[in-house]
Amino acid sequence: MARFHYRMQSILDIKEKLESRAKQQFQAAQAKLDEENEKMRVLHEKKKEYILNGHELLTSKIDVRAIKENKNAIKFVEESIKHQQVAVVVASKGLEKARTALQEVMQERKTHEKLKEKAFDEYLLEEGRRESKEIDELVSYRHGQKVFQDDEFAQDDNRNKK
Repeated sequence: MARFHYRMQSILDIKEKLESRAKQQFQAAQAKLDEENEKMRVLHEKKKEYILNGHELLTSKIDVRAIKENKNAIKFVEESIKHQQVAVVVASKGLEKARTALQEVMQERKTHEKLKEKAFDEYLLEEGRRESKEIDELVSYRHGQKVFQDDEFAQDDNRNKK
C-alpha cells in the first residue's frame, strides 16, 4: 500500500501556524484587557479611599487646605478613571478583533482539515479499488493456469488412451 500524501499539506501547515499566531495575539489582547481592568479597579479603590479620607477631614478639625487637596485628588482620580475607561474600551475592541481573527483562521484550518480527510477517504477508496483489481487479476491468472493445466492433463490423458 502506497503512503498517503496530501498535496495541500503545506497550506494546512501554514493555516496551523497562522492559527497559533492568532491564538497568541488573542491571549495578549486578553492579558491587556485584564491589565486595563485591574488599573480601573485600583483607581476606583483610590477614589473610595479619597472619599473616606474626605469624610474624615470634614468631620474632624477643619483643615481647608487638606479638604481642597482631597477634592483635587478625587477630581484627578475621576479624570484618570475616564481615561482608563477609554483604555478598557480600546482593549476590549482589540480583544474582539483578535477573537474575530482567531475564529476566521480556525475556520480556514478546519476547512483544510476536512479537505484533507476527504482526500484521505478518496485515497483509501482508490487503494481498495486497486487492491481489488490486483486480487481479481491474480484470481483470473490462477484460474487461467488451472484451466490450462486441466486442458494439458486432458490432452495427455487422451494421448495415453490412443
